[in-house]
Amino acid sequence: MFKKLRQLLEMIRFSHTIFALPFAMLAAVIAWTTPVGEGQIVSFRWQDLLGILICMVTARSAAMAFNRLVDRDIDAGNPRTKLRHIPAGLLSVPSVALFTVICGAGFVIATLLFLPNWLPFYLAVPVLLVLLFYSYTKRITSLAHYWLGFSLMLAPIAVWIALRGEIVITNPWDLTPAIMLGLSVFFWVAGFDIIYSCQDYEFDCESKLKSVPTRFGIQGALRIAAASHLVMLVVLALLPTVSAYAGVPTELGWLYYATVLAVAGLLIYEHSLVKPDDLTRVNIAFFQVNSVVSFGLFLAGSIDSIVLN
Repeated sequence: MFKKLRQLLEMIRFSHTIFALPFAMLAAVIAWTTPVGEGQIVSFRWQDLLGILICMVTARSAAMAFNRLVDRDIDAGNPRTKLRHIPAGLLSVPSVALFTVICGAGFVIATLLFLPNWLPFYLAVPVLLVLLFYSYTKRITSLAHYWLGFSLMLAPIAVWIALRGEIVITNPWDLTPAIMLGLSVFFWVAGFDIIYSCQDYEFDCESKLKSVPTRFGIQGALRIAAASHLVMLVVLALLPTVSAYAGVPTELGWLYYATVLAVAGLLIYEHSLVKPDDLTRVNIAFFQVNSVVSFGLFLAGSIDSIVLN
C-alpha cells in the first residue's frame, strides 16, 4: 500500500505543489493583513489555514492524476514520457481513476472548513472542472499553456474569497489584490509552461498536438514566454498601487518591491538557460528557478505585511 501511495505521489509530482501553494499562501497573508472598512482586520483561524493547505493539495493532485489518465496514450508514444507510471505499467488506470475521485471529493469536502462562508463550497465543482479541462486543451488550442495559467490563477483568488467572502459580495473591488496576484500567476505559469513544452516540439508536431511551439516554432515560443514573464513582472510591480487605487491598500512595501526586482533577475537567468538549439537545461529553468521565484515572493510578501508593517 505504501509503495502504491509513493508511486501515486511520484506520478503527480507532489513536490511540485510548491509552485502554486506559495502564491495561495501569499494571498492569504495579504487577506489577513489588509484592513476592512474602519481598519478592521479579517480574523485568522487555524481551520482556514488547514482548509487552504488541504484544498491546494487535493485540487492539484486530482488535476495531475486526471491529466495522466487522459494523456496516457500520448505519454506512451512520447520518448520523453513513455516511462511515466501508467504507460510503464507501474500504476493501473482504475487505481489512478480512484485516486482522482478521492482527491476531487476531498477538495470539495475540505471547502467546508471555511464555514460559515459557503462560497468556497458552491464554487468548488466549477473550479475543479476548470482544472480538469486543462488536460484536453492541447487537442483544441495552441493557448493550452494559458489555460494552465488560468487554472493556477484561481488559487489566490479562491483563497481570497474563502477568507473574505462576505466582504467580496458587498464590495467586489475588494478582490483587486487577489486578481492582480492571480494575473501574475497566469502569465508566470503560461510562460514557463511554454518553455517546458519546447522539449516536445517534434513529437507534438508529428502527433498534431497544439501548443505555442508547434504554431510559432521554438524561437518564437521562447519570445512569447519572455513577453509573458515581462507582463508578470509589470503586474507584480503594480499590485500595491492598483489595489490602493481600488480602495484596498495592502501592507506591501520596500521588501516586496526589492523581491520583484530579484524575481526579474531570476527570470532573465531562466531564459538565458534555454536556447532554440539547446534545450538541455530546461529542467533547471523549470524546476529550480521557478521554485525560488514562488517561495521568495511568499516569504518577502509575508515579512513585509506582517513584520515590517
